[in-house]
Amino acid sequence: MEADDEILLARAAQGEVDAFGLLYERYVTRIYNYIYYRTGNASDAEDLTARVFYRAMRHIGNYRDRGLPLSAWLYRIAHNLLANWHRDNSRSKEVPLDETLVGKASGQHPETELLHTEEMESLLRVVRVLPPDRQQLLILKFVENLSNAEIGQIMDRTEGAIKSLYHRTLISLRDEYGFITGEGLELMEVQGNEESGQAE
Repeated sequence: MEADDEILLARAAQGEVDAFGLLYERYVTRIYNYIYYRTGNASDAEDLTARVFYRAMRHIGNYRDRGLPLSAWLYRIAHNLLANWHRDNSRSKEVPLDETLVGKASGQHPETELLHTEEMESLLRVVRVLPPDRQQLLILKFVENLSNAEIGQIMDRTEGAIKSLYHRTLISLRDEYGFITGEGLELMEVQGNEESGQAE
């Protein structure tokens, strides 16, 4: 955990609202993005993000440093709230076409932008039908740009288990949906191997 987070946590646990506010500002965008990509709805993402931080604030005094970053605790709270949300809202999810995904003024030719948008919608639909652990893995890896070790901390798995799940997910996407070509899979495997080499 970052030393700065430790100090802010200690102050927040003593009831210092400003300290919790600084932690909120540091992590709110990451937690919101994670939830948004799991729900596909800005309103629900805002509501669930607020609940994550409300729950964290209520239980900050019970937080115990187990060598994991504070973000792992916040992602775990978000994961649990999302699991409840998905159970309570077991209706079919449509991915809204959102300016944050498409980009307002990309400067691309309209036909090129339309093709990119359709590919993005298609990919997000596929991700949303994956099992929750695979959705979580892809969002943490590609949206949050976290390492396998960081993802392992959040998902309470070893780095090796994350690599294995990542590999199985990519193969599944390639085999079932044709999103990843053999060349793309090899590139992603190389990136994963380079990352694990850096961690050693």
